[in-house]
Amino acid sequence: MSELPTDGVDFTPGPLERESRFYVAGHRGMVGSAIVRKLEAEGFTDVVGQSSSELDLKDRDAVFAYFAETKPRYVALAAAKVGGILANSTYPVDFLSENMRIQVNVLDAALEHDVERLIFLGSSCIYPKFAPQPITEDALLTGYLEPTNDAYAIAKIAGIMHVQAVRRQYGKPWISAMPTNLYGPNDNFSPQGSHVLPALIRRYDEAARAGDASVTNWGTGTPRREFLHVDDLAAAVLHLLEHHDGPQQVNVGTGSDVTIAEIAATIAGVTGFEGDTAWDTSKPDGTPQKVLDVSNLATAGWTAQISLEDGLRSTYAWYLENADRLRE
Repeated sequence: MSELPTDGVDFTPGPLERESRFYVAGHRGMVGSAIVRKLEAEGFTDVVGQSSSELDLKDRDAVFAYFAETKPRYVALAAAKVGGILANSTYPVDFLSENMRIQVNVLDAALEHDVERLIFLGSSCIYPKFAPQPITEDALLTGYLEPTNDAYAIAKIAGIMHVQAVRRQYGKPWISAMPTNLYGPNDNFSPQGSHVLPALIRRYDEAARAGDASVTNWGTGTPRREFLHVDDLAAAVLHLLEHHDGPQQVNVGTGSDVTIAEIAATIAGVTGFEGDTAWDTSKPDGTPQKVLDVSNLATAGWTAQISLEDGLRSTYAWYLENADRLRE
């Protein structure tokens, strides 16, 4: 990637006013709902959001009308169409088109209505498939993307560029953050649309309940992945808004990783599954390793607090408590 141009934004981060209106786009999703919980716990008194049935973020006129009516001072753009390897591989047009429209509409409306502080949330899949590990922010656009989710990644890269362009052209102190693999309450546990960790939780839970002798997972189990609890991400979002400014995206993660086989074994233990685990090596592994360099986040004064085992246990408890309303 070419050297990041100086954008000339003159802004010193500080505490956000707790009484000002804060719009969380995607407030009912896993990420958005965690941000809402964090904001309310930190004393924000005017947090707003609309469900997809109330406001279709792909509808440009509706988004602009919503901003004109609500006039938020702060925005967290957490709305996105997301999914695992199967969904991304099967529906690349949907992942590219829907995410581009959501981002462009929200960012353009936020600019039109003079939003002061905005954070755009992307994904670590923006980085090249074979980026040096751990992945630094400078790795962006230095190599080919992972083919199984390149359409989604391109949309998120466009969002980063959109935020940087707003900074350069209009001097807005907007920022971007790129979380690693997330999990936690309100995740998507559906067999067709989930990411690896919630998919494994559901698979092992159902196998344990059925008394199955074995579970078969995709791939070889050797890829290494980093996982961050969504409540940690929400804490990082608020911290970055109050303590960081700059044009470059900031990696958000733990800085450590585990193999898929290791995470599967941990989930098997958490769910009480006592059978064997097999691996279908005809299915794709995806990126061989993906762990983020979180040095810039640490420099900004934040590190993850929730351990993987604690996070998995609390997520599994949430899964059991909400089994009757999970997405299919």
